[in-house]
Amino acid sequence: MTDTAEIAAASKAWPFQEARSIVDRLKGAAPEKGHVLFETGYGPSGLPHIGTFGEVARTSMVRRAFQELSDVPTRLIAFSDDMDGLRKVPDNIPNQDLLTEHLGKPLTAVPDPFGSHDSFGAHNNARLQAFLDQFGFDYEFLSSTECYRSGRFDDALLAVLREYDKVMEVILPTLGPERRATYSPFLPLCPDSGRVLQVPIVERDLDAGTVVYRDEAGKAVEVPVTGGHCKLQWKADWAMRWVALDVDYEMSGKDLIDSVRLSGRICRILGGRPPEGFTYELFLDENGEKISKSRGNGLTIEEWLRYAAPESLSLYMFQSPRRAKRLFFDVIPRAADDYLSHLDKFHGQDPAERLANPAWHIHGGYAPQEDVPLSFALLMNLAGACHSEDPAVLWGFITRYAPGATPENHPLLDALVGYAINFYRDFVKPNKSYRAPGETERAALADLLAVLEATPPDSPAEEIQNRVYEIGKRHDFANLRDWFKALYEVLLGESQGPRFGSFVALYGVRETADLIRRALAGEDLAADEPVAAPGS
Repeated sequence: MTDTAEIAAASKAWPFQEARSIVDRLKGAAPEKGHVLFETGYGPSGLPHIGTFGEVARTSMVRRAFQELSDVPTRLIAFSDDMDGLRKVPDNIPNQDLLTEHLGKPLTAVPDPFGSHDSFGAHNNARLQAFLDQFGFDYEFLSSTECYRSGRFDDALLAVLREYDKVMEVILPTLGPERRATYSPFLPLCPDSGRVLQVPIVERDLDAGTVVYRDEAGKAVEVPVTGGHCKLQWKADWAMRWVALDVDYEMSGKDLIDSVRLSGRICRILGGRPPEGFTYELFLDENGEKISKSRGNGLTIEEWLRYAAPESLSLYMFQSPRRAKRLFFDVIPRAADDYLSHLDKFHGQDPAERLANPAWHIHGGYAPQEDVPLSFALLMNLAGACHSEDPAVLWGFITRYAPGATPENHPLLDALVGYAINFYRDFVKPNKSYRAPGETERAALADLLAVLEATPPDSPAEEIQNRVYEIGKRHDFANLRDWFKALYEVLLGESQGPRFGSFVALYGVRETADLIRRALAGEDLAADEPVAAPGS
C-alpha cells in the first residue's frame, strides 16, 4: 500500500468511509467480473434536475476515493428506467395533448413532444447524457428498455419467475388489501396497446418462461417474461437489476430506505448480494419543506449555475450529505465562498489534510491553483455599493485593490464577477432597504467618518477593520454585531455583508467616507446612479 493509500485508509472524510465499505466487501480479491460497479438511477419521466447531479457527483466522489484505496478497476453506470410506463403528463413540456393518449406506455414508446427524438424517453435520455457531460462525469449510460429487449436481463427475470412466491412473500405484507389482490412483480406489455399492465398473474410456466394474465375481455393472454415482453414492478426491478448487472455500490435518498431494504431481500432471494449503499438526506425549500419535483418548490441546476460555479454546487453536495439542508438561493453565496476557502487552503496542506479537503473530492484528487483575492460576498457588496451591473466597473475597483489582476490572468475571479452581478441584479437590487441611523449609530458613523478622512487610501483591510472595531467599542452598542449590521443597513441597504474593513479597502477609503457623509446628511442612497470605475 502506498503512503497516500495508507493515509486514505484512515481518512474520516465520508467518501473514504464509503470506499472502505467496498474494500471490505471485496475481501482482498477483485470481483469475478473484474471491476467494481457503481450505479446511479434516473427516472426519465421528467427532465434531469439538481438531485440527479447530486447523486452522480456524490457517487463519483466515492468512486474516486475507492481508487485511492484499491487497484481494482471501476465503472460507473447511469441507468435510465425508461421502460417505466408514463403515469401522467408533466406540466413543463409542450404538446401535452400528444402524450395523453399514450399514458401507460413505456417512455421509449411515447412520442417526443419536443419533436427532436424517436420517443419521449429517448429525448430525456439525451438530456440526461448532455447534462452529465456538461460536468465532465466519467460514466456509461444504460437504458432499461435496451437491457430488457436485448436479453441482458433474461436470466435474472427467469430467476424472478422461479422465485415468484418468495418475492410475493416479501412484497405483499407491505401493500394494502386492494393492491395486494392485484399485485404481481411482472408487468406484461399488452401486445395490442403496448401499455404496461398492472394485472394479476393467473398462471406461470417455468419451463416455457411465461406468465398468463387476463385482458379486459377476460381472455387469457400468455407472454414471455423475457425479451422485453414484461417489465418488473419497482422494488423487484431494482433488485433484479442489482443481480443482472452485479452492482457493488448504489446510494439513494432517505425516502427510499424501505425500498432499499425490500429490494435487498429480493436480491438475496435471486441469489445475488445487495450493493453497498449510502442513504443521503433530502433537500428542503426555503420554508423547510421537502422539495418536490411536481410542486416545483426547489432550486434548479440552471438557477444555481446562474449565480455560482458548478464546483460550489459540488461542495454543497459534499457537505453533510446525511443532514437535511435547505436548497434555496440564499445558500449559494456561502457555498461559493466556502469553495474558494477550501481551494485556497489546498496547496498549503499536508497529504492527510488534502484528502479531508472537499476540494480534493470535487476535483477528483487534485485541485487547481487559483489566486482569488476577493470573496464572492465582497463582490456582491461591491456591485451593490456601485449600483452597477457592468463588469468593467467592478474590475476597475478590483484592479485598484489587487494591482495586476485582470480578467485574463484571473479567469475564476472574472467568472465570480459575472455571478455576483447576476445575484445582485436578481436578488440584492430589488430588495435593498436603506434606513436612517439611530442616535448612537449617528455618533459612531461620525466618528468613523473622521477616522476614514485621516486614513491613507492604501491602508490594509485588516488595519481598517481594527479601526472600525475600535469605534464600535467606543460607543454604546449592546453587541458589536449591531454596529456592523448598522453599517450595512445604513450605507448599503443590506442587513449583512463580509468584513467591513475588506469592503472599505476594495470600494475605497475616500468613496466609503463619502457614503457615510451623505448618509449623515440624509441623502437618499437608494436613488444613486451607477458609479464609474476608479480612474475613468
